[in-house]
Amino acid sequence: MKILHVSKFYPPYRGGIEDVCYNIVQALQEHTQKVFCFNDKKTDSISVINNVEIIRIGTCIELASQPISFSYYIKLKKVIHTFNPDIIHLHLPNPLACLFILKLIPIQTKLILHWHSDIIAQKLIYQIFRPIEKNILKRANKILVTSPQYLEGSKPLFFFKQKCIVIPNPISIEKLNMTTNDYKKIDIIQKKYKGKQIIFFLGRHVTYKGIKYLIEAEKYIKSECIILIAGKGPLTQSLKKDAIQSERIQFLGKIPDEEIKIYMHSASIFAFPSITKNEAFGVVLAEAMYCKATPVCFTIKGSGVNWVNINGKTGLEVENKNVKAFAQAIETLLSDDQLRLQLSENAHQRIKELFTMNTIEKQIKNIYQNI
Repeated sequence: MKILHVSKFYPPYRGGIEDVCYNIVQALQEHTQKVFCFNDKKTDSISVINNVEIIRIGTCIELASQPISFSYYIKLKKVIHTFNPDIIHLHLPNPLACLFILKLIPIQTKLILHWHSDIIAQKLIYQIFRPIEKNILKRANKILVTSPQYLEGSKPLFFFKQKCIVIPNPISIEKLNMTTNDYKKIDIIQKKYKGKQIIFFLGRHVTYKGIKYLIEAEKYIKSECIILIAGKGPLTQSLKKDAIQSERIQFLGKIPDEEIKIYMHSASIFAFPSITKNEAFGVVLAEAMYCKATPVCFTIKGSGVNWVNINGKTGLEVENKNVKAFAQAIETLLSDDQLRLQLSENAHQRIKELFTMNTIEKQIKNIYQNI
């Protein structure tokens, strides 16, 4: 088969959707594939990663989380015409790509939608986009949804459930497995923080990630610890101001991909304070659980987060935005080694059994073959 994957971005750009797209591309190596996406720069580029051509279209501006390019339509049209794919696999949300694919997709080409999230925050723009969304859902042959909870709670998917298949977001264990040198790096980190238990956060510094609630929770945590906040984003500076009074909170900035597993394995707790359905699944949550960092998260109605992490079995979950409860959950884990280690082992096993590419690859291949 010839498969055209359309993603908002693609690795080495880091993001949960991008990682999922990459893992699916790797799983389908026996087929002829191309990836069409935006570039996080203003210029176009074409590269080859593992024998797959990656076409990146330069971004002029970004509006309401949607990259904009004036040449995107023309270049997508050319790729569809010359490549003539049997299947287009479109990762959503990506409103601009939806509009253009509806206009350009040949009748005989099958369409798979990968529904990572509803459009939550951009309510005004969404009202304009809704008819396009409805039409592309009608056009789709299959819709992949990342968790049963998200499928049940998604209003746009309500009338299209017969097309939907639950496929968890897969993680790649190859990039998380440790070497002897990696364990030496853990020793260096733990010595740097004088053996204190590490609470680790990783993600974009945006509102729905709920980082401010983690910062507020710090003052209610009694046990000795250090809170490491990795990543960056539009809220970074304001979050640093919020945390200025605490010596226990440190901002690491954007850390290299190869260092992420080091921090996850070093951490006693993975703080995951996301607050809305924008956090539809949590690929980084699953990665941290695989690395045995015990998660603490909020309850998010309709999100797959509370399906990835099972409260009381693989980690702890508390009422949404309840800062004191979040702090108490962290305190419970810091002060009870036996509980924390049991949950971390359960978390590792759950991810290993259900959410690795090895377990999901067969499902993905069956979908492609049956379509």
